[in-house]
Amino acid sequence: MLLNEVVEASAAVGATRSRKAKSAALAALLRRADALEVGPATAWLSGEPRQGRIGVGWRTLSGALPEPAAGPSLSVSQVDSLLTALARTSGAGSTRRRAELLGSLFGAATEPEQRFLARLLGGELRQGALEGVMLEAVAEAAAVPAPVVRRAFMLSGRLPDTAETALLRGVEGLEAVRLAVGRPLRPMLASPGSSLDTALESLGSEVTVEYKLDGARIQVHRSASSVRVWTRSLREITDAVPELLARVRALPCREVVLDGETLALDEEGRPRKFQDTMSRFGSGGSEEVLLSPFFFDLLHLDGTDLVDEPLSVRLDTLAGLLSAAPELTMPGVRRPSVEEAAQVLDSALSAGHEGVVVKALDAPYAAGRRGKAWQKVKPVHTLDLVVIGAEWGYGRRTGFLSNIHLGARDPEGGPPIMVGKTFKGMTDELLAWQTRQFPGLAVHDDGHVVELRPELVVEIAVDGAQRSVRYPGGVALRFARVLRYRPDKTPAEADDLPAVQALL
Repeated sequence: MLLNEVVEASAAVGATRSRKAKSAALAALLRRADALEVGPATAWLSGEPRQGRIGVGWRTLSGALPEPAAGPSLSVSQVDSLLTALARTSGAGSTRRRAELLGSLFGAATEPEQRFLARLLGGELRQGALEGVMLEAVAEAAAVPAPVVRRAFMLSGRLPDTAETALLRGVEGLEAVRLAVGRPLRPMLASPGSSLDTALESLGSEVTVEYKLDGARIQVHRSASSVRVWTRSLREITDAVPELLARVRALPCREVVLDGETLALDEEGRPRKFQDTMSRFGSGGSEEVLLSPFFFDLLHLDGTDLVDEPLSVRLDTLAGLLSAAPELTMPGVRRPSVEEAAQVLDSALSAGHEGVVVKALDAPYAAGRRGKAWQKVKPVHTLDLVVIGAEWGYGRRTGFLSNIHLGARDPEGGPPIMVGKTFKGMTDELLAWQTRQFPGLAVHDDGHVVELRPELVVEIAVDGAQRSVRYPGGVALRFARVLRYRPDKTPAEADDLPAVQALL
């Protein structure tokens, strides 16, 4: 298969808003791919190289490219091999070697292929918004049930691997995929709930109501004395959080997979700023800011997988494991009355946390936001949106990139859909940070508006939404204000347009 075929499929997907048409185009391509091409093609069309971040900067890619080739000749396997070589190039002489590899790759590419590769390597395609559509396409191409594909993807954590298994081994291969301690799972996520009463009404009395912390999601795997930790985006942070490793090593088990949140607390036990928690996950984090873990789910314990068990069973097992360390348990109440649920919400807010999560006790663990089995309830409407542009300020903000353009995730797999702008809530420190960071993401600057690659997620507080013809989604945010940036989230995890429309 030629790279040109992948580029044409990508263009076809981008040219339609029909989810069915997108899935059909992707499935047709996957059917034509051979065993070695399925994985790379799936990864590229999902927006990221199979090798992950290759370390090629946008400045390098936006420089002078070689003259494009007259016709397509690059195969998928050739490109994948070159990307593997790029990813492995490091040390003395690596800059020259990378330049040679990039020159070889782009010199053999046609103009459309060059544009596609530049967007792929530069991060412009790395939105993950096509993930759900790609899973449907994999199921269609392999003629297997979509739920079987989604479950295998959750357990493997890697979409290219799931596609290869589906196309090459079918249902039998997908059903053979098992949870593996030491390999992170795709996390189950909570959908926004409009109110506590509404969440309780929709889920009934068989629920648990737990604190929604102002922290970072973690997944912890232990095998004997080896403990590893991942974020919600499956980025490993093991080396940055030794205090979490020590707490899990002390538990009375040999193997375990825990799901929870972690955050930094002050001397009074109240949450510190979210940035203090996230600072621990960077290369320059200070271990003086200690993290406290709170676990709310148990997916595996000493040889027994629990993902298919109802939440009630998982919570019973978790309670037994943490009986000697109850401080590691996420605060909450099972089967509460309406009054008791309200008390949990009040207690969470009084302690400085965001709100609560209402969870159905009969629900198995399912990656992503599948249905409404988990619903998060916050007293202030908040949305996680993608920053797709910014405007140069004037007056006091002259010289700063200020008013940010906000995009909601397109549920059909397209680019983020603009739903508003805001500069409210920005401190001088944040303005300076934006002005330093945004140029590295810029794809166009007309002197007023800087268009950005959709990589940054920002949490926005809003008073609601209103119908509007000003923005493509037909909706506009009311009194939007910046709360914080969310480096723990990818654009694939941003709120989608229906979540904004639900505030109308």
